[in-house]
Amino acid sequence: MAEEQKKPTMPEIDLAELEDNGIDFDITEEVEELEFLDEDVQAELDGLRAERDDFRDRFMRALADTENTRKRSERDRREAEQYGGSKLARDMLPIFDNLARAIDAATDEQREISGALLEGVELTMRELLNVFKKHGIEPIVPEVGEKFDPQMHQAMFEAPLPDTKGGDIIQVSQAGFMLHDRLLRPAQVGVSSSPR
Repeated sequence: MAEEQKKPTMPEIDLAELEDNGIDFDITEEVEELEFLDEDVQAELDGLRAERDDFRDRFMRALADTENTRKRSERDRREAEQYGGSKLARDMLPIFDNLARAIDAATDEQREISGALLEGVELTMRELLNVFKKHGIEPIVPEVGEKFDPQMHQAMFEAPLPDTKGGDIIQVSQAGFMLHDRLLRPAQVGVSSSPR
């Protein structure tokens, strides 16, 4: 069995000897003064704690506001980067439409006579489409017979057409465009109103 450890004991103090050496053990006044000071210190500590809690709360709110502002700024920056050119892109769409009409309107006879001119128009159209693609602009060109999608298409007219279902696209008047994941312009289409 392990040997029990001895606890140190306090030495005996002779109070009379200490008083003879000028040490006064009557501390009643000092205790009362300390109790009085203790209440003041406690009140001051309570005030400091309340002020600290208020500052901590204000700091946390300011930190949250700063973080929210940073996130909002980042989101706005990304949106400006992706969608900032939407107005210019929308203004360029009539140029695309006019080039497409010019190419579609050319007859075989005109192609023989003005082949180089039409080739230049087609090259301009391809270059415009390449620039659109580079900036995230994709054409929406529905096929005849596809189902009408109100999110992507705009119905310009509705007509009964044999051998079609109601809601089928029967004519494409104008191509639409997407800018990344946003609709820049819906495709203009004619829609069948007759059931099969």
